[in-house]
Amino acid sequence: MASALFPPCSAINVETRALLDVKSKLRDPLNVLGSWKESDSACKFYGVTCDPVSGNVTEISLAGKSLSGEISLSISMLNSLETLYLPLNSISGELPDQINHCSNLRVLNISWNKMVGIIPDLSGLKSLEILALAFNSFSGRFPSWIGNLTGLVFLVLGGNDFDESEIPESIGNLKNLNTLYLRNSNLVGQIPESVFELKALQILDLSWNNISGNIPNSISKLKNLNQIELFFNNLTGELPPGIADLPLLKEFDISSNRLNGTLPKEIGKMNLTVFQCYNNSFYGEIPAGFGDMQHLIGFSVYKNRFSGQFPANFGRFSPLISIDISENQFSGGFPRFLCERGKLEILLALDNNFSGEFPDSYVECKSLVRLRVNKNHLSGNVPDGFWALPHANMIDFSDNDFTGGVSASIGSSIGLNQLVLHNNKFSSSLPSELGKLTNLEKLLLNNNNFSGNLPAEIGALKQLFSLGLEQNSLTGSIPAELGNCVRLVDLNLADNYLSGIIPPTVSFMSSLNSLNLSGNKLTGPIPKNLENLKLSSIDLSENQLSGNVPHELLTIGGVKAFLGNRGLCIDKMFRNNMNDTVLNVCREEQGRKMVFGDKSVFFIVIVVALIMVLAGLLLVSYKNFKHNREDMENSLGGNKGVNPKWELACFHNMDIDADEICNLEERNLIGSGSTGRVYRLDLRKKGVVVAVKRLWDGEGLKVLAAEMEILGKIRHRNILKLYACLKKGRSSYLVFEYMAKGNVFQALHRVKKDGKPKLDWHRRHKIAL
Repeated sequence: MASALFPPCSAINVETRALLDVKSKLRDPLNVLGSWKESDSACKFYGVTCDPVSGNVTEISLAGKSLSGEISLSISMLNSLETLYLPLNSISGELPDQINHCSNLRVLNISWNKMVGIIPDLSGLKSLEILALAFNSFSGRFPSWIGNLTGLVFLVLGGNDFDESEIPESIGNLKNLNTLYLRNSNLVGQIPESVFELKALQILDLSWNNISGNIPNSISKLKNLNQIELFFNNLTGELPPGIADLPLLKEFDISSNRLNGTLPKEIGKMNLTVFQCYNNSFYGEIPAGFGDMQHLIGFSVYKNRFSGQFPANFGRFSPLISIDISENQFSGGFPRFLCERGKLEILLALDNNFSGEFPDSYVECKSLVRLRVNKNHLSGNVPDGFWALPHANMIDFSDNDFTGGVSASIGSSIGLNQLVLHNNKFSSSLPSELGKLTNLEKLLLNNNNFSGNLPAEIGALKQLFSLGLEQNSLTGSIPAELGNCVRLVDLNLADNYLSGIIPPTVSFMSSLNSLNLSGNKLTGPIPKNLENLKLSSIDLSENQLSGNVPHELLTIGGVKAFLGNRGLCIDKMFRNNMNDTVLNVCREEQGRKMVFGDKSVFFIVIVVALIMVLAGLLLVSYKNFKHNREDMENSLGGNKGVNPKWELACFHNMDIDADEICNLEERNLIGSGSTGRVYRLDLRKKGVVVAVKRLWDGEGLKVLAAEMEILGKIRHRNILKLYACLKKGRSSYLVFEYMAKGNVFQALHRVKKDGKPKLDWHRRHKIAL
């Protein structure tokens, strides 16, 4: 084989070149193979070990180096190789059959890679002691030749994609086997009796398969067993009493099978550290001997049918870390000593029949991380000191009969993620210290008797996504600070006595999906900006809200979400689309008529008043002007023969020629009224068209320049500008801005083809404004 791959050379040089070929087939992002150079001896390569006498390569150890690619066929040239240790990489491809040429191989570990294909028959590796190919993607049937490797001590093949197979009976040939790890290997059928002849076996892991049948009492033959993992299979029958005859057994897990019956009392005499049988059909009482165990750290029996009182001394002598006895039928008082050694982190006892008070011994259980005792019959006050758990991330006392309040000391539980107390009889006010729980995501206190105001400090809970306070006796207003809980998804404050308005800051909760404020005493309008939220559920019924229901909210919640608010109304268009709604229709049509009718009267009064004021100003101004002019003429001696001059008052930047104004031609006459005649006049100097009104002589209008200046200062886009006033003797002229499209009467009474007025009251309103 060597001559086929390489030219004749020394054995050492062959190994060097073989390793370089191995390197060439691998991708090495961390450059751990940077020292693998042709100029150096293979014994200097990183991860390579050589025999000190012969200099031959005996070990390649490159675990967890991010290597990928494939295993080169050149690996077969390493005749002295004893250890190939490549776990925790990303090596792919098939395991070459040529690896059988490494006849001295004792350790083959390529677990946790991406190898594929069928595992080749490795029967030729007679020296193999450790075969670890776990957690790859090897396929095909479980290798039947495995029984030929009689020297195996450690067999780890779990976590591959084998076809459905049975454990071969020949596995019983592996008399030296210490560890049998076949987890998640798609195994079916019963455990071969030959397995129970492996007297050296210490670890038996057949979990996550579909193995059926009973656990035979012959398991008691495996006296060296210290770990049995048979969880997640299809085992049936009762637990054999022979289990208690395994003196070295520490960890025993038979969870998630179909086992039944009672637990053998003898198990209570074992030196177990972990016992798990959850999700089976065991019944009866837990053997009292469990209370005397001294090394137990993990105990999980949830989802069975155990009943009776839990062993009184359980945990008293054991350094318990985790216990889960949920979903059984335990009764009597709650066990007192589960945290006696001060190491308990997980205490789960939900859905049982425990009664009485929660023991005050847990006040000192500062190690507790997760507590769930919900769905029992516990009562009385929770000890004040218990709320101050510095490491707790979940406290669940829900669905019991607890009374009393939540202590202010809860502010010390700064790691708390969930506080669940619903369906109890807790009372008193909510402590403001809840605002210190900045990691809180769930605060569910509904269906209790909490009273007082909702603390504004809750607004500091930026991680909160579920707030349930419905069915309490809270009073006061909803604090605006609640809008700072921007991650809130579910807000339920229903059935309290909250008053005041719905704070507009609720719209700041951009993640809000469900909003329920029903059954309170809230007043005022529904903030329209709530429409900006991406709600899927809303209920504001049974309050004292008023005003229009925003269209988008009505679409989401329907009429039911707004019932019981006498002041609320909906648009007529929505009423037409809804049957049997009891919500009032907003008086839009009626309101329009009433509003426009009222506005009509108002506008008419305003217009008439403006006209009267304008006429009064003109009258007073003219009288003053004429009076002053007469005084001036009298001051000149009253000489009738004197030819008086034009007196001119200008109110805009206009160059007015008095003679041009007064030389009016009848062909330019455009109107006549009770106070004078109006002419159209083209000013020669400015090229501007103006309207000149010549006042009738003897009308009594005595216009003074000082008074007319006041009139000239009036500025409104819908009132004609008065440019100037001229007076000479008894002749008076007013110069106005020219309006080419008719007069006010024509504008007010002009109609369209359909007979409707062009200038309706809506447009008249705009003109007046």
